[in-house]
Amino acid sequence: MRLKQLIYLLIPLSTSVVAAPPAPAPDPLLASAARFAPVEIRADVARLPDRERQSLAKMIAAARILDSLFLRQVSPENGARLLALAADHTAAGWARLDYFLINKGPWSRLDRDAPFLAGVGAKPPQAGFYPADATRAEVDAWFRTLDPPAREQATGFFTTIRRDQKGALVAVPYSLEYQGELTVAARYLREAASLTAQPTLRTYLEQRADAFRSDDYYASDMAWMDLDATIEPTIGPYETYEDGWFNYKAAFEAIIGVVDAAETAKLTHFSAELQYLEDHLPIEPRLRRAKLGGYSPIRLINVIYASGDAAQGVSLAAFNLPNDERVVTAKGSKRVLMRNFQQAKFDKVLVPIAAIVLEPHDGALVRFDSFFTHMLMHELMHGLGPQTISVAGRSSTVRQELKEVSGELEEAKADISGLWALQQLVDKGVLSKADEHSYYVTFLASIFRTLRFGLSDAHARGMTLQLNYLLDAGAVKLGSDGRCSVDFAQVRAAVEGLTREIMTIQAAGDYPKARDWLARMRPIRPAMQRLIEQLGSVPVDIRPQFVTAATIAPR
Repeated sequence: MRLKQLIYLLIPLSTSVVAAPPAPAPDPLLASAARFAPVEIRADVARLPDRERQSLAKMIAAARILDSLFLRQVSPENGARLLALAADHTAAGWARLDYFLINKGPWSRLDRDAPFLAGVGAKPPQAGFYPADATRAEVDAWFRTLDPPAREQATGFFTTIRRDQKGALVAVPYSLEYQGELTVAARYLREAASLTAQPTLRTYLEQRADAFRSDDYYASDMAWMDLDATIEPTIGPYETYEDGWFNYKAAFEAIIGVVDAAETAKLTHFSAELQYLEDHLPIEPRLRRAKLGGYSPIRLINVIYASGDAAQGVSLAAFNLPNDERVVTAKGSKRVLMRNFQQAKFDKVLVPIAAIVLEPHDGALVRFDSFFTHMLMHELMHGLGPQTISVAGRSSTVRQELKEVSGELEEAKADISGLWALQQLVDKGVLSKADEHSYYVTFLASIFRTLRFGLSDAHARGMTLQLNYLLDAGAVKLGSDGRCSVDFAQVRAAVEGLTREIMTIQAAGDYPKARDWLARMRPIRPAMQRLIEQLGSVPVDIRPQFVTAATIAPR
């Protein structure tokens, strides 16, 4: 059997129900894996016609291919590592394989990417996107030698950087670099398109299959924005966090769910408030956009399957896409909320965290609806504020200017401005005044949930900035027992102030200021670290077991 074919069979184990080991495995890896609480992920597909279920099975098959592709993006050596681990049938071997699949590689994402396999060194920050023998300075200098069209391609989402036969750096399109995997995935998507009777779903699947061959994702991103179907697939290269050098290169992932139409309809009024929020952002008026693009749809789904970058380490609970600024300008962004994931995270993780880190009077205010609504606002706020910017007279983007720190600053922006936005909607009467304090307290508990993701995670790094800022502003206080509470007299001004500061840096594209500020605010302070250490028995996150997917599309 060919190497890639075997990897295709092995890698879906990471997002499926994995059998128990034959005997006790080494304690360190068992303890590491136990930080992820197994949760059976189910979704109601009983109302889907047979052909739609068949189409769904093809989408899941495509998503499984992207799992193996992402493994290669993390490290070119991961395929060989996976095969070696799978050949070890001992209990210790099973434990190593299991934790490798959780992390999509031999580095523990919750532990600052510390290696857990013998003989493996530090995780390369360039992942598999750049030559292993290159340096960041070399690649950055090469980018600057290119004319504008060539530089746009080389720094774009959909190319890897390699060396030619003479050792010179060259940009290689994803369609060539990952031709084998993308050809198979595209075939499954076309088969899925031929089975569905839903026109917008068929269009998206066909155009996304075409994009795998052409590297032009614009049309399929536009089609994804127009998607209005019972099944909501998000399949392709999107987030850039795995590129630790520049945040330029997109990693492959898939999230496939069924839409909860009734609950989605209840959320549509939030889209109508986006221009109001943009118009009232606490930044200089010249930095606001007079007209937001598109209609910014919201979808609430129950997940059936996730893979690739969406299924490594800590699981997603919501997302805001696409990342192509042209699409955002034309149509806005779509926010997808993963309801079954969110409920599992709240029940398994957030509730026990709140009981430990919050003063009792604050802990009583932690509610799922507040957790859910802030997560929605987090995703909505990704689409507001500075996006395309002007730097020294040239057009650019926040992502291009802020490079490797753009991700953590953007996540911090979405968090804190999401809290700011909730307050604006309370003041406007869109949200109930009775929930005002619950939003702040639930967010405070969720800070500790995110900090436990490890500082290799952009969300966690962004959260250290927010916590330290709120502590300095007196918005978060420590009681005599070492537990936290919100100072409601201080928190509103602090949230607004941090929102202003982040967005102003983004609008200026001020890389040195962003880098230095984040470095100063990144350390977790001793009192907060002591609280985190008390959470040892609480799971850090969930480990989805995709039961419905296994029924629809058995391996």
